[in-house]
Amino acid sequence: MKKYFLLLFLSVFFQDIYSQDANSHLNLNSNNIAVDGYDLVSYFEENKAVEGKKNYKFTFENVNYYFSSEKHLNSFKKSPTKYLPSFGGWCAYAMGATGEKVKIDPESFIDNDGNLYLFYYSFFNDTKSKWNNDPKNLEQKAKINWKKITN
Repeated sequence: MKKYFLLLFLSVFFQDIYSQDANSHLNLNSNNIAVDGYDLVSYFEENKAVEGKKNYKFTFENVNYYFSSEKHLNSFKKSPTKYLPSFGGWCAYAMGATGEKVKIDPESFIDNDGNLYLFYYSFFNDTKSKWNNDPKNLEQKAKINWKKITN
């Protein structure tokens, strides 16, 4: 019986460590919520950033996602990876320019052929416009840099 509890404890312990490690590169807030609670489906379906609601919450791979409607929640449930932001939800421009993980403004985004790119934005620094000056080169560099971070 003691062996059973020890095995159970170890499996839960290592599963928790694995889950934390698997998500360690994602841009999550302190409550393990992605994209500051914005509805990922709205970026693609409505071409706008819409805040999600707590009552439309879904947990996928130990990350919490909020949605603005039951319809969007169900769309995500059917195909979650289709809606996940590129580069772990970090600023696409920073990932391409320097390979750094930089926080984003969820309202600054581009849907590029089914890839959601999020950007940092402040009054004096609009990284989305910088991205648009050289998108092909920055996208290629961002993919290379992201691969280095996640491997």
